[in-house]
Amino acid sequence: MYKNNLSSTLLQDAVDELSSLPGIGRKSALRFALHLLKQPRENVERFSRSVLKMRNEIKYCINCNMISDSDMCPICSSNSRESSLVCVVESIRDVISIDNTGQYNGLFHVLGGIISPMDGTGPSDLSIDHLISRVSEGTVKEVFLALSTTMEGETTAYYIYKKLSQFDIKISTIARGVGFGDDLEYTDEVTLGRSIQNRQPFVPLNK
Repeated sequence: MYKNNLSSTLLQDAVDELSSLPGIGRKSALRFALHLLKQPRENVERFSRSVLKMRNEIKYCINCNMISDSDMCPICSSNSRESSLVCVVESIRDVISIDNTGQYNGLFHVLGGIISPMDGTGPSDLSIDHLISRVSEGTVKEVFLALSTTMEGETTAYYIYKKLSQFDIKISTIARGVGFGDDLEYTDEVTLGRSIQNRQPFVPLNK
């Protein structure tokens, strides 16, 4: 709609890049671009530097795969966290959602996705072997599976359950206050916090 109406190719290029971001349509991208044009040059340069610095320098925790400024994230390096409890999630956004509830004080493990044959994602594409390795060290007493209740999420949870069944640990899952098919990111903090507090032993659907 806007491509033929913009008088500047420089502005058009900026709109194209901004509209490539998730949830940003061309109207919003144009509004952001025009807003940036009105800002002092030093503000725009600071904004650009912060994004570029994040992209180039951010690390992933060697223990849980969470984003971090150092090799070990603040959650894993904290002495106040319950190291015997590990919450398994699909993405970094899920870590943020769960931690923001204030109802969970254990560690995390980010899989980096869920098993989805339709998308070509198998167990080897996820950080499942690393999870098994963490549990095999003997300090973990409970693995809390906080995955989405979609078919793919349930499949992933069952696969991990089977892999962990060799260990003498508790395997729990989020209480079903989160509706079928819901992503944790879009669940309100009260509901999510209650589901964490009332987590239940994992029972395979096909058992």
